[in-house]
Amino acid sequence: MELTLRAETGRPTGSRPARRMRGEGLVPATVYGRDGEPVSVAVNARDLYSILHTEAGMNALITLDIEGGANLLTMAKEIQRHPFRSEYYHVDFLAISLTEKVNADVQIHFEGEPVGVREGGAIIETLRNSVEIEALPQEIPSFISLDISDLEIGDTAKVSDLPVLPGVEYLDDPDAPVVTVVIPAAVVAEEEEEEGLAEGAEGEEGAESAAAEESSDE
Repeated sequence: MELTLRAETGRPTGSRPARRMRGEGLVPATVYGRDGEPVSVAVNARDLYSILHTEAGMNALITLDIEGGANLLTMAKEIQRHPFRSEYYHVDFLAISLTEKVNADVQIHFEGEPVGVREGGAIIETLRNSVEIEALPQEIPSFISLDISDLEIGDTAKVSDLPVLPGVEYLDDPDAPVVTVVIPAAVVAEEEEEEGLAEGAEGEEGAESAAAEESSDE
C-alpha cells in the first residue's frame, strides 16, 4: 500500500527551530535520495502517525509530495520518538525504487499455543519480535506468522523455522533463536528448594540412624 505525505521544504535546522516545529504539529525530517543530496523537510505529525500505524507499519511505502519538487517514493528508515508519548522528534526517509530490493525489519506473529504450555505448565519466552529481510518494496509482508503449537518444554524455534515466502530472503542468522518454551524460573527455584529440603531431611535421618546403631553397639 502506497500512501502520500506532504513534505514542506526550507525548514531551518537546529534544536530550537525543531522544538518550535513540533509545537506547531510538524515533525523535522530528512530525505535521503538515491543519488542526490539530503533534503531537510517537515511533515505533518498527525499524518505521519496515521501512516506509520497502518497494517504496513514502519515498512509503509510513502510517496512524499515535496513542496516545489516531484513526488518521491520513500520508506521511513529511522525514527526518533518520545519514549512514552506518541510524539516524533525526527524522521529519516530513504528514497527507493519498486524494482530494487531493500532491507526491512518485519514483525513476527506467533500462532497457536505450544504443547508445553497446554500440558506442561510452561511459558513462552520470546527472544526476538522481528526479523530482518530483503525483498522488493511491494513484496515486504506486513508480518510473518510462525506456528508454535507443536513446541514442547525445552523446544526452541529459530529463524530457519520461519516460513518460506516468495521473494523474501531472511538476512538474520538461521540458527538465531526466535522463541522458546520453558518452565517458569519461580517454579524451577521452588522445585530446587524442595529437593534441597528433601535431601537435608534424608541426611538428618541417616545421621540419626547411624547414631542409633552406634548406641546399640555400646
